[in-house]
Amino acid sequence: MVTALDEIARHRIVPVVIARSVDEGLFIADALYEGGLPVAEVTFRTAAAPAVIQALAERGDVVVGAGTVVSAAQVDVAVAAGARFLVSPGFHPDVAARAAEHGVPLVAGAVSATEIMAALAAGITTVKFFPAETSGGLPALRALAGPFGDVTFVPTGGIDASNLDEYLAHPQVVAVGGSWMLPRAALEARDAATIVRSTADAVARAAASPQAAPAPRANG
Repeated sequence: MVTALDEIARHRIVPVVIARSVDEGLFIADALYEGGLPVAEVTFRTAAAPAVIQALAERGDVVVGAGTVVSAAQVDVAVAAGARFLVSPGFHPDVAARAAEHGVPLVAGAVSATEIMAALAAGITTVKFFPAETSGGLPALRALAGPFGDVTFVPTGGIDASNLDEYLAHPQVVAVGGSWMLPRAALEARDAATIVRSTADAVARAAASPQAAPAPRANG
């Protein structure tokens, strides 16, 4: 069975979506889809997040997940809304345990050996290297990848069109996360063309980059 992590590994880009309303969330999903990227990590940074996740899940043409998940209660809300994957800025055992109970993969944040080891102990083998650029960037990721050869990374934070290719070229980077293809000015102006162009460019570059190893299953 194809999982959400398989889909993420195939597309190699996870758009970080901060939607203030269902209408905005649907607009974003339409533009991403037109640009060739049917993936969306809807973050819990706005009150509209659960409704946006539900609306995208009901569409059925977008692999929708929940981001900025920081509590077990948010795991419940996200899964009830239809999230197929969960992303957390850090690692917490309660969040990992609840995600495992639901059988929904969690990409937990980790920027140190200790955090990666904690994630591995919880059965998580794909981690979010966040915030990537301010945590040492690609040199730091390379240093961590050495002793953790079975871990794959989704670096997020400070990644955009200027450094996308470098991150995707690392063999343990299964995907990158970011919102550079969704500039706030374009969202406010409902400028779909700008988002579609930026998304299509990212998709083409991801397709041309060396392919990472298949994504391991999170939480077993």
